[in-house]
Amino acid sequence: MADIEQVLGDLNKDSFVSLLTNLIGESKYVQNNPPELIPEEDRIVKHVLNSLLPYSTTTGGGPLIVNHVSYFPQRGNLIVEYPGTEQGKILSFVGMHMDVVTANPNDWEFDPFSLSIDGEKLRGRGTTDCLGHVALVTELMKKLGETRPKLKSTVVAVFIANEENSAITGVGVDALVKDGLLNKLKGGPLYWIDTADKQPCIGTGGMIPWKLHVTGKLFHSGLPHKAINPLELGMEALKEIQSRFYRDFPPHKEEQVYGFATPSTMKPTQWSYPGGGINQIPAECTISGDVRLTPFYSVEDVMSKLQKHVDDINENIEKLGTRGPVSKYVLPEENLRGSLAVTFDEASSGVACNLKSRGFEVLCKATEKIVGYVKPYSITGTLPLIRELKDEGFDVQTAGYGLMATYHAKNEYCLLSDMCQGYQIFTSIISQLEN
Repeated sequence: MADIEQVLGDLNKDSFVSLLTNLIGESKYVQNNPPELIPEEDRIVKHVLNSLLPYSTTTGGGPLIVNHVSYFPQRGNLIVEYPGTEQGKILSFVGMHMDVVTANPNDWEFDPFSLSIDGEKLRGRGTTDCLGHVALVTELMKKLGETRPKLKSTVVAVFIANEENSAITGVGVDALVKDGLLNKLKGGPLYWIDTADKQPCIGTGGMIPWKLHVTGKLFHSGLPHKAINPLELGMEALKEIQSRFYRDFPPHKEEQVYGFATPSTMKPTQWSYPGGGINQIPAECTISGDVRLTPFYSVEDVMSKLQKHVDDINENIEKLGTRGPVSKYVLPEENLRGSLAVTFDEASSGVACNLKSRGFEVLCKATEKIVGYVKPYSITGTLPLIRELKDEGFDVQTAGYGLMATYHAKNEYCLLSDMCQGYQIFTSIISQLEN
């Protein structure tokens, strides 16, 4: 039904940029890094409501049904519906989150907390992730409210709080699901709009944050034979643990089907110790890192195996490789053994989208039509909330129209032309699903 696309037209660039200017102006106050920075998503809600309420049942100005749902003060979610004619037929756009990652203005070439324009570049924190998408979907819902096309499908937009910190629960989409407020979305495709580069993102990774605490024996570095060096023990132990991990979880055949850029990985990212002089072998250290796991393996299985490997190394620590002729991890005369302890922070599972669903088919056709080609991709970055939605029975597909190159980065920007194409993809999806 090409007439629906004609009715909805192209993205109103002036309106979009004006709204995005207001949203980026609030980005300083929606940075998510507790306890220091707790976002106030209602600052974003205010501007979205200013755009949509004139076309809502709230004011009597239009058909949009607006529901502002809050579980914590100043931290609201917004559900907006454009009613269709067929009961149970649903199309939803979800995942446009109203919080952002932190930005240090001293590290940027321009002010991250105000929108600046450089040709096609719309610059500022949140332009790519994810306030640009908030503005984009707001403009789509506004156009539906203005033009009022007759649709079979109810079109729903869900603007969410607290996506950038899934360790804190009960604020955003998890609370909406728990309360049953999104149950009706199971009646059709759910497009999670929070990725980048205009192509379908069909797979994401799970993440297991881990800490390996290593205990040795403190001593003067001039007498290393009387010490158990936890730094050396940690390096050798981690090397062995990583080797076993890659044997346990090798590249999976489905990773090629989904186009994952990397297989599952385990690596250190941080190292800490209590401090001391350069001439002192410390008593302990902690190595921290993460596992990035493709969705074809079980997070629980990985954690169980890593624990077993650590237990085995502890029992056979004499067999672990050493560093030089006096390096050792056991001091029999003192009845001392070096030891390892692994702990895990909150883990999340990845997701593999359904490649046979109607939602995926429609997204691919729309992308090819508007962008000129379709090349789905997968990454081991995490979107933990969408796995929960899929497990709840939603047909989750993911896409986004910012730039992966500036995602969570300094000097973040998106391209206005990409957002215009994103809008056209949305209208093509709506049109296709009317058939």
